[in-house]
Amino acid sequence: MSVDPADTINAIVPPTPRSLDPRQVPVIGIDSALPAVPESELGADALRARFASPRDWTPELRREPKMTDRAPAQAAVLVPIVTRDKPTVLLTERTAHLSNHSGQVAFPGGRVDPEDANIAAAALREAWEEVGLSAQFIEVLGSLPTYTTVTNFVVTPVVALVRPGFELTLNPYEVADAFEVPLAFLMNPANHRRHALVEGGVRSREWLSMPYQDGPHERYVWGATAGMLRNLYRFLSA
Repeated sequence: MSVDPADTINAIVPPTPRSLDPRQVPVIGIDSALPAVPESELGADALRARFASPRDWTPELRREPKMTDRAPAQAAVLVPIVTRDKPTVLLTERTAHLSNHSGQVAFPGGRVDPEDANIAAAALREAWEEVGLSAQFIEVLGSLPTYTTVTNFVVTPVVALVRPGFELTLNPYEVADAFEVPLAFLMNPANHRRHALVEGGVRSREWLSMPYQDGPHERYVWGATAGMLRNLYRFLSA
C-alpha cells in the first residue's frame, strides 16, 4: 500500500493509555512512494559532508499535541550512528516502570541539566548515564530542529557517529535493552507506517511506526523516536 507523498502526518503521538497497544492500531498508509536515502550517502564521510554543508530542507514533524499542563522542559537525545560496514542506529528500550514513555524504543537522552555546557554535552552525558556509551567513541556531527513531545519536553536530537569497539553498561532503572537497527532500513520510507486512532468516529491521534524484525525480537520504533528519524530522513534526502 502506498500513499501520496504530500499526504503526511501533521502530528505524531506516542503514548496513549498504557492499555493501548500501538501495534493494534490500524495502518492507514505506508510511504513507499518516497525514495530511500541511497546507501552511498549513509557512510561516515557522506554524513560528515552533509552536516558540514547542509542543504535547504524543512522538518516534517516538530510538535505533538500537548497532553499535559507541565511547563516546557529542555531535553536532548543522542542519535548514535554506529559506523559499521553497514551503518546502524543504536536504540534503547525503556523500562516498563518509568513515568514517561515507559517500555518504548528511544534514543539515549533526557532532561538538560543546568550543569551541562550545551545541548550536545547533555546528550553525551545522558548516553553515558543510560547505556555507558563513552564520549571517546563519539563524534558529534550536529543537531536537528527541536521536537516537542506530548509530555512537553522540547527535545533536540544530536546526531553523532559512534566508532565500533565500545562496550555498553545499561542503567537497569532506565534501560531494559539496547540494540542496533540498520540506518538504511530507517532511512527507507517503505518501512515507515502511518497509524490513526479513531475515537467516536473521529481520527483523534496519528503516529508513525518503523517496526524492525531483529531475529526473534520485533523492535517497534514509533512515536517521538520515529518522528525524529523521519526528520533525519528529510534532512538526508533534501
